[in-house]
Amino acid sequence: MANHVLLNNTQHKDLQVIEAYGDTYGHNQMCVPVFPAEARHAQAHYPLVFAKDANGQFQMVALLGVTENENLFIHNGQWRVSYKPLVIEKGPFLIGRGVADNGQETLSIYIDLDDPRVIDSPTPTPNAHPLFLPHGGNTDYIDNIANVLSTIHHGQEANREFVNACQGLELIESFVIDMDLQHIGTHRVSGFYTLNEDKLKALSNSEIGELHESGHLQTIYMMLASMSQLRQVIAYKKAALASA
Repeated sequence: MANHVLLNNTQHKDLQVIEAYGDTYGHNQMCVPVFPAEARHAQAHYPLVFAKDANGQFQMVALLGVTENENLFIHNGQWRVSYKPLVIEKGPFLIGRGVADNGQETLSIYIDLDDPRVIDSPTPTPNAHPLFLPHGGNTDYIDNIANVLSTIHHGQEANREFVNACQGLELIESFVIDMDLQHIGTHRVSGFYTLNEDKLKALSNSEIGELHESGHLQTIYMMLASMSQLRQVIAYKKAALASA
């Protein structure tokens, strides 16, 4: 069970976080959310599609596998590619929201002390990142985590705005992927959504202009370009089946 506490450099001065990947850390996911701010980096490695969340709302996601609870981007405990989605990069941290005396929203970093990647020790641990410097200042690692959490926080609204724009122009459509896997025959991936290129091409100049002004057009192009990464995902799956 998670044990989230507010991070501080007094109680947690010796905390370190191991960089590790696997089912133990909740990484056995077929897809994970991604946000418009990271689409340019993510599209170079992952197919970016839409999935519906528990409330039936669309969320842009990176496709990591082709069956439930499968993550093909982990191999021998390592992440296969250089860019990791922000929700993976954040590790055992999450953002906490509060309200200051002036009514402004405040954001804080929380850490799950029960996460197996978290170590409380003054002795350096191999493959682990300390959170604080000896005099109490932040390390580069925790500063990066703060930026990651902030991007995720703001990315939720950015995702809603992007989805609303795409839905308003009726660009989102369901699709399936049929792949020929030698060991198990034809396998179909369904339940995901993509962008309709024909409808995109049919948009008026003013509609395209609005998408460009809002920054959504770039995200659309990133999503469309990312579909070429399906070949790599299928190759990972075939290699996994062959070695099983």
